[in-house]
Amino acid sequence: MTRVVVTGLGVVSPFGLGVKAYWEGVRSGTCAIRPVTLIETEGFRCRIAAEVPDPVPGSPRRSRADRLALAAAREAIDDAGLGVAERRRAALVVGAVGGGMLEAEGWYWPAKRGGAPLCPTPALRSILPYSHADVVGSRLGLGGPRETLVTACSSGAVSLAVAADLVADGVVRVAVAGGADALTRICFMGFNALRLLDPEPCRPFDRARRGMSIGEGAAFVVLEDAAHAHARGARAYAELAGSGMTTDAFHVTSPQPDGEGMARAMMAALARARVEPKAVGYVNAHGTATLQNDRIEARALRSVFGAGGVLVSSTKSMIGHTMAAAGSLEAVATILALVHETVPPTVNLTTADSEVAFDCVPSMAREAAVDCAISNSFGFGGQNVTLLFRRL
Repeated sequence: MTRVVVTGLGVVSPFGLGVKAYWEGVRSGTCAIRPVTLIETEGFRCRIAAEVPDPVPGSPRRSRADRLALAAAREAIDDAGLGVAERRRAALVVGAVGGGMLEAEGWYWPAKRGGAPLCPTPALRSILPYSHADVVGSRLGLGGPRETLVTACSSGAVSLAVAADLVADGVVRVAVAGGADALTRICFMGFNALRLLDPEPCRPFDRARRGMSIGEGAAFVVLEDAAHAHARGARAYAELAGSGMTTDAFHVTSPQPDGEGMARAMMAALARARVEPKAVGYVNAHGTATLQNDRIEARALRSVFGAGGVLVSSTKSMIGHTMAAAGSLEAVATILALVHETVPPTVNLTTADSEVAFDCVPSMAREAAVDCAISNSFGFGGQNVTLLFRRL
């Protein structure tokens, strides 16, 4: 059976450019959720989000999300040391949702009000989500299979799962996978209208939590046939040993109340990796800080691991919910937790919800030598994805 390993990491996050800035921010428990500057927030209940600090590299003729994706993918490819020949045959799988909506809004809204557009018209060519794969693939010379996946908030995670299958099935030896999303008015306004955003930085698993915080960013990884990586002398961070994907088929937005679909995704990842639940030491939770979702995820975790059987934390407490990028950003945090033997914290957590029967690593990172860890991503409509990573 082909083993799939991670040989490259690339990130653009609310902590800035690069994996180093991201890990330092996550490990230190720094909250990057601050007042919004990219869009107008006057009159909204929530006026904060986790924005990528300027300048975002790349041409302004491209959408912000395209530029985030390209910067993260380029870092991952350079980190893996992929040459021209490897790139030419490599697959590219991108998780996306918002596409270039920020630029479309910046063109449409002022025009509707009789003003001048806020963005150059050429940026409108990248409005659709598949533009990220187009720009990344063409700029970085990735000539293998190319896919764009849109599965709401689990898009970034499902991109890694599908890319890993391409490698494991022998379709390609190398795949580049990840997700990207920029802050948009429609997303910010929509979640405000649903009253799902906390006016203060989100507090996953806290008894007094009031909702999400939104973020933006991008993360990509290079996945590779372990034998191929070894033959070319590449360093491997971890093995992507298994994945599980399920759909609740319950409601257009709400997850199944008992968490059965979430639990099935975790059990599928465990089965595929041939790993017992007791071997998993850490879960990077979906952890949105909404009252309903945190409790349902906790129920699912308890059904798989038992009460208190694993360390759990939410990266979203520091960088918000980055939509299509969430699953890939959290996967990178999970990989680095294995490499550095350090579990990232859940910040802003002061009083744990009594229905969450786990140590959620409040406030400060925890040293822990973990052999296996999972990253959960659960999108609207019950689109559940679990990735299981094994330390090398």
